[in-house]
Amino acid sequence: MRLRMLIVVAFIMLAGTALAENADIGDVEAFRQALEQDGFTVQEGDLGFFDLIKLYDLGVLPSAYGNNPSTRYLAYFVPPAPGYQVDERVSQIAGLLGKSLNSAAIWKIRPDEAVVFVGRTPPECRYFSYDHYLLSRTYGNETRWLFANLADTVNNLVVRTEGTPDWQSGDPYNQTTVVVTTADKGIDQRIRAAAQSVGYSDDIINTQVLPSSMLNMGLEDDSDSFAIFIRPALYNDKQAGDGYLNNTPATVFRVTPNESAELDPYDYPELRVRGTGTTEFDLIDDLEELRIAILDKYSGLNATELPTSMAVPVGSDAIQRGIDAVGPDNDACYLWSADQTVSSKTPPFPDLSQYYGFLRDPEVTLGNDANEFIIVYGVNHVATGKATYSNFVPYGADAWNGVTAITDADFTGSADEYLPDDPNAKYLYVYKLSRSCEGEPYCYEVPYGVGGYGIDLDQPLFIAWRIYLEESTKTGPSYTEIVYDRAVKFE
Repeated sequence: MRLRMLIVVAFIMLAGTALAENADIGDVEAFRQALEQDGFTVQEGDLGFFDLIKLYDLGVLPSAYGNNPSTRYLAYFVPPAPGYQVDERVSQIAGLLGKSLNSAAIWKIRPDEAVVFVGRTPPECRYFSYDHYLLSRTYGNETRWLFANLADTVNNLVVRTEGTPDWQSGDPYNQTTVVVTTADKGIDQRIRAAAQSVGYSDDIINTQVLPSSMLNMGLEDDSDSFAIFIRPALYNDKQAGDGYLNNTPATVFRVTPNESAELDPYDYPELRVRGTGTTEFDLIDDLEELRIAILDKYSGLNATELPTSMAVPVGSDAIQRGIDAVGPDNDACYLWSADQTVSSKTPPFPDLSQYYGFLRDPEVTLGNDANEFIIVYGVNHVATGKATYSNFVPYGADAWNGVTAITDADFTGSADEYLPDDPNAKYLYVYKLSRSCEGEPYCYEVPYGVGGYGIDLDQPLFIAWRIYLEESTKTGPSYTEIVYDRAVKFE
């Protein structure tokens, strides 16, 4: 009898938990039915971690495409339009990532369709965003990989949620929201009306515009392809972040009208403007003192000072030039230890080892000798107020595989040793990359012999920096207002 009662109680608790979870994101099934009653075909998709290193190690992708280890991207896995099938290679990727073979992280869309996210935002973290990308475009008989962002993100400072309704200040984390991605005003309005009819407030609905004036939308072989990623970075509670990643309390709908109507496309959305007029350049003298202190400390070794430049173009530049942008985001600045910015025209799923020879000029490797290491240093952009978070990542130059992210939380205070009497040392940082740190603080041991999760001893590498989200502008900092980070190879 007691066992039976325990089973009943457990069932009630589980049922209650499930109901609570459903309540957390609203009545999704009622939303779906409301859309269908309004004349839409609604197909449910999924969300999941788009694990670039895993796909590279499995041999499915020839590159990790500059993965950001601070941000395990969640991709929208979207079903094909009614009557269409998922591309075989894209279907294979979905299957290897544990998703339905009838869904795709790379998809085509008509100008009168929409993709809708309904669910919870990420738990508290330094940054998150929903960002939409133009993945590929056909030029005559040639299809190119563009991986270019289309406009601004919906990020944690601008998202409309139950905790931040109608852009009010509040708590945007772990809150119910709806994000409608579409090119058409009429479709957006109908989806909003359906959502409101089942209890979703219009104050929590966001529109992410697909700017059809610059796109080749449609379902044909030569139509553009797209992707949407959620980028949560640096969770306050890692366990909560892992839970969100592994069991995202949300769903994705592909919404297709059953009958065609006159299109009413959105204009290109107004962009948030980078820059405040305040720069970091007053720290250049301090940075030069730090440089001299680093070179003096290791004066018995040969030093090669690596170049630094803007790493990737903005999405609109790449789209107009037909080049591979390698997945930028309007909320960030991107730098790397090279003297040029990416500008190549590449095919879909490019092997990036065949491009950008300047990443090997000079060729930088990292052996396992104790006197061979890289010092990364610069301005702590979070300390200056130019960023919400920043990081740097060592990458293999062949696979573009990022093996770890060293963030501002890791290097804050690291310049004090070098500039003990400089009050501006708190705005600077120094960090070592080595094969053997031997307990040294502010040092990371770069792994090798572990496939894409490491960089082998003879493999060329580069350093890349990300500087994310200036709070006052709600977008990325301006390149004209930041001091570029630096790196030195010692041996």
